[in-house]
Amino acid sequence: MDFDKDELIKYRIERAKETIQEAELSLKNKSLHLAQNRIYYSIFYIISALALKNNFSTSKHVQLLGWFNKNFILTNKISKEFGEIYNTAFQYRQKGDYDDMIYFEYNDVEKRYKDMLRFVDVIEKLL
Repeated sequence: MDFDKDELIKYRIERAKETIQEAELSLKNKSLHLAQNRIYYSIFYIISALALKNNFSTSKHVQLLGWFNKNFILTNKISKEFGEIYNTAFQYRQKGDYDDMIYFEYNDVEKRYKDMLRFVDVIEKLL
């Protein structure tokens, strides 16, 4: 199904913001695995909007991460700190979703939540 590019970008931004709310609620309820998952997906949705704006599309999470690092971090369009935020969110989402005996600490997830808020804000300004 074909979508208008601008409408799809808008939709992905909305998904990122909805997912922020889900992460916040999960964190408040101390559902730390779910919060970590939603932190990552908020970043994923906002980066997929940025990718679409820049005519890049992939269904692969690692390819999207690589595209972002290559085109925005390595070119210094965005501070390396934001590349680290994205990379960390991806790694922790992977661990939380696929590894056994993973336990997250509330303070660590809360920090990643705050980092995600800054990340989404910075990327949204590029859109």
